[in-house]
Amino acid sequence: MRFLPVNLDALLVELDDLPQTLALLASLQSEPIDGIAELIPAARTILVRFRPGTVAYAELVSHIGSRRLTAMVETTGTRVEIPVDYQGEDLDEVAQILGISREEVVRRHTGTDYTVAFTGFAPGFAYLSGGHPSLQVPRRTTPRTRIPAGAVGLAGPFSAVYPQASPGGWQIIGVTAAPMWDLGRDVPALLQPGFRVRFVDVSGQVSAAAPIPPSAPIASPPYAGAALEVRSTGLQALFQDLGRHGLAGQGVSASGAMDQAALRMANRLVGNPSDAACIEIVYGGFQITSHGDTVVAFAGAEAPIDLVSARGTRHSVSSHAPLALCDGDSLTLGEPRAGIRSYLAVRGGFAVAPVLGSCATDTLAHLGPPPIRAGDRLPVQAVARGAIVGAPEEPRTDLPTRQQDVVLDVVMGPRTDWFTADAVALLQSQCWTVTPQSNRVGLRLAGEIPLARAQLAELPSEGTARGAIQVPPSGQPVLFLADHPLTGGYPVIGCVAPYHLDRAGQIPIGAQVRFNPIRAFSVATSSDSSFVRDTP
Repeated sequence: MRFLPVNLDALLVELDDLPQTLALLASLQSEPIDGIAELIPAARTILVRFRPGTVAYAELVSHIGSRRLTAMVETTGTRVEIPVDYQGEDLDEVAQILGISREEVVRRHTGTDYTVAFTGFAPGFAYLSGGHPSLQVPRRTTPRTRIPAGAVGLAGPFSAVYPQASPGGWQIIGVTAAPMWDLGRDVPALLQPGFRVRFVDVSGQVSAAAPIPPSAPIASPPYAGAALEVRSTGLQALFQDLGRHGLAGQGVSASGAMDQAALRMANRLVGNPSDAACIEIVYGGFQITSHGDTVVAFAGAEAPIDLVSARGTRHSVSSHAPLALCDGDSLTLGEPRAGIRSYLAVRGGFAVAPVLGSCATDTLAHLGPPPIRAGDRLPVQAVARGAIVGAPEEPRTDLPTRQQDVVLDVVMGPRTDWFTADAVALLQSQCWTVTPQSNRVGLRLAGEIPLARAQLAELPSEGTARGAIQVPPSGQPVLFLADHPLTGGYPVIGCVAPYHLDRAGQIPIGAQVRFNPIRAFSVATSSDSSFVRDTP
């Protein structure tokens, strides 16, 4: 058992194989350790997020290291049959890799039960283990940019079904119409850890490859009170709150506001609870008109705001302060001078229906309220009794701009040893440019010299944390942000410290980023008595 640093509030436990991983997971779930916030299991690892104020890193390692790994993990009595049309794009290639016929691949894939080992990557995406021992194939050298929903794939020792259309590198051997994820069910994910799964060959039958209908959206109730009408959304406007935590067992990551301190500030300014839903606006260009009297506030990016009254008078107003709007008044948020994301809160809160306990819009998982559009009329909830509008506050002075390098502290690990010594030094010494392909999933960075790997083997999928710096084969890093996948298959060289994650969420395209490694924790085994925590 090895313990690898991930961040100031996370570690990765590495084990010998999947049975040991599942045995440790079962132990930690049946006898929880106080202070552990979330467990994300994978093929040979468990990502452990914890609360440092409750349990120290060294204490946590000691507790986990004492757990026995010999227990047999029992499957549940639930067995799910999945009909498959075996006409996948990679079926011939898989047969060639294994040296058998297409028909034999199908026979082996349908010949035994699988077990749901763990979930990750996307909501409803289950990693299935225990099939025919010969069905072990590598991922595709070049991942596809789009794999359709219902695609049945192989990668390493696992089989899986893609719940929705997404990029992916698994070898696709068939397709199913069985919906893996449906918000209309009490438990949206069809496959849960411990379930047994049997694939059934229904090739040639029309129903096997029928399109999977999307889950019905959850409608907001009609509302007769005040509302904000959206005249323009700018580049992107989404509902966000502090995220949906604790759903890793269904493959759901937290998502939530990219700058959580700014969301809390906007809510504080209008007298809302700190976790109330706000509108996250990227690069300004957002305009609203108030229907009825409302109190709103913008926080986050430093941007100009113009107020046009119902009578037509125009003047500039301050951000980071409560603004009283009368019926017919309009506000326009301009292009930010520093930072890129602004948060709009309204006193009483927006009347938006939560999805799985949160109003956060997850752009990767397509989960949560739909993006806000011009013409939308957003109802406002009645003001809670006792809500007190806050005093004006000063915007942050360290908001990123294109004019100066943005420095982010990073905790090195968990896979720093997969890179050459020169690459580790280069991560710190080289400036990295934020490319236009960046979004809420992550910042795609470009450097003059790519990061070279010392180990070229395929890394089994493992849990990823917000702030993780994952390095694909190109050597150009991706800094995972709020909508990152729950698991990933490329090595992570480091992770942005928690206190700099809000800053990372405000970095504009074209800015230069520098990474500053900090010393946080030592790497240790369960028998290493010298394990200590260092101060950063």
